[in-house]
Amino acid sequence: MGKDIEVGAEHGGGKDYQDPPPAPLIDVEELGKWSFYRAIIAEFVATLLFLYVTVLTVIGYKSQSAADQCGGVGILGIAWAFGGMIFVLVYCTAGISGGHINPAVTFGLFLARKVSLVRAVLYMAAQCLGAVCGCGLVKAFQKAYYVRYGGGANELADGYSTGTGVAAEIIGTFVLVYTVFAATDPKRNARDSHVPVLAPLPIGFAVFMVHLATIPITGTGINPARSFGAAVIYGKDKAWDDQWIFWVGPFVGAAIAAIYHQFVLRAGASFGSFKSSY
Repeated sequence: MGKDIEVGAEHGGGKDYQDPPPAPLIDVEELGKWSFYRAIIAEFVATLLFLYVTVLTVIGYKSQSAADQCGGVGILGIAWAFGGMIFVLVYCTAGISGGHINPAVTFGLFLARKVSLVRAVLYMAAQCLGAVCGCGLVKAFQKAYYVRYGGGANELADGYSTGTGVAAEIIGTFVLVYTVFAATDPKRNARDSHVPVLAPLPIGFAVFMVHLATIPITGTGINPARSFGAAVIYGKDKAWDDQWIFWVGPFVGAAIAAIYHQFVLRAGASFGSFKSSY
């Protein structure tokens, strides 16, 4: 493959793509805009739907496989449920809120200066509340099975050390957040403009692939809101004892992905953005 060259750069011309300006740390103006609150509502509803469908799938699989080991959708079906819902929900909400549906994604984008601190904090709060409500709906519809089959809560599986669980969450979240950055990169959109690229598709596939790899280890968190919502409604000690794994791992993984993408792959653009803001 040829070397990556920005169009017009050698001749002093402009780039063939436009990097958005870095978001301010605190943007007071957005607090007075309806679009800001609409985005928060979209994150709440999307995360609620995400947890409702995925946790219901997990509970349904466990209840069916208890009676018949070959029954239910299996781990492959669970992975498809998580990846498919992310694809659908990111597609639906990307134009409204950016389609984060995950505090780790929001955190990574905040570190990359894609969203303000106020927006990041309120997104995370909406995502966690939506996750709790989504799991609450599952429990309301599946009272007979919810607690019996683990409530869809993330827990470190027997036989794995805490370090292994944290590492699995870090790597899994890195894959997801790195994919988010790559799929939404304005440089990619300009370079591949002749090829229609649907950003939610690779993001959904990233979630699907990570679930295949890490369900046996941690049940796959890579989304603190997903783990938090399930733990709140399930309420058992094991889910709470392991809860920190599903916050530390994803946030560390998201931070590494943000640093790698912004300061290694997009070093010129990143440093240019920081220079232009001072």
